[in-house]
Amino acid sequence: MADGGGRRERAFIGSFTAAGGPGIVTAAVAADGGALTVLSGAGQLRDPSYLALSPDGGTLYAVSETSEGAVAAYRVKDGTLEPAGPPVRVGGSGPTHLSLFDGHVLTANYGSGSVTAVPVGPDGLLDHAPSDVLRHTGSGPHERRQRGPHAHQVQPDPSGRWAVSVDLGTDSVRVCTLTDGRLLLHREIALRPGSGPRHLAFHPGGEHAYVVNELTPSVTVCRWDPAAGALEPLTETPVLPDAPAGDAYPSGVVVAPDGRFLWTATRGEDVLSVFAVEGHRERLRLLGTVSCGGHWPRALTLFDGRLYVANERSGDVTWFAVDPETGLPHRTGAVGVPAASCVVFG
Repeated sequence: MADGGGRRERAFIGSFTAAGGPGIVTAAVAADGGALTVLSGAGQLRDPSYLALSPDGGTLYAVSETSEGAVAAYRVKDGTLEPAGPPVRVGGSGPTHLSLFDGHVLTANYGSGSVTAVPVGPDGLLDHAPSDVLRHTGSGPHERRQRGPHAHQVQPDPSGRWAVSVDLGTDSVRVCTLTDGRLLLHREIALRPGSGPRHLAFHPGGEHAYVVNELTPSVTVCRWDPAAGALEPLTETPVLPDAPAGDAYPSGVVVAPDGRFLWTATRGEDVLSVFAVEGHRERLRLLGTVSCGGHWPRALTLFDGRLYVANERSGDVTWFAVDPETGLPHRTGAVGVPAASCVVFG
């Protein structure tokens, strides 16, 4: 989408190279309809499963979701990617998510159950080593999936004061501060045992949050106090109208910019669920489900009024127009990307 300076919107798609993915794919975004067209790939990094852009759009950061665990930076030039230094080991295994917070890149390390802070210089480049690694402790009742901590996501809260991490293995959300490069635990909030929280999305109002649970297909509605850095679980709502016929593993959750609707993606069932946000933002009402357009929707992104789904096992990214009155998505296109894992825009 061109602006006055001639800049065009680009999408960056992560993938699992171990499953045949091309690495990080750059795609053009059509101004009319939001269709993606693959332009190029950057395959130097192993399993760049999750990506994040700097606020100015000039640097792209990617995890390397491997047993060694690393994060890498790329310069975005004319829509193409150039490596900006070697990958930095994060001191944890299997990083699945990253975000920018207070001059650092934070990674959630699923395999080791930890969160890492890597300093970012004024030029956007990563420091050569982490400034801190905060290791989670605990477990849950699920015999196979919750023997220890599994940090799955970390992000700043809307106020920018707190770093919030979601741990599938301990059924909890941790709230941290970052001081002089050190991650300090402020408080840990317990969710229902066995729920397996995976990702969290804040309401644009800044005082509520919605946690999608992987081990039980549901969303936990929480009240968020940005002054105290406190999260209070309120209710839990299933993401499916009936009990799943087989395996059902929710993955992503996003909230509309106006706060009226919420969407989740569920693997196995391969559907998107649509919710109305009601009751002073503290109640969700399931409006319906639609096919995700592929198999195993790993991530869900909302951009320019459209939903984009990275379908890992079918190897494609699908996009949906969203009815602004009902919140229901309607599939409008797809592009092939083997082992797709996430989509970011900038």
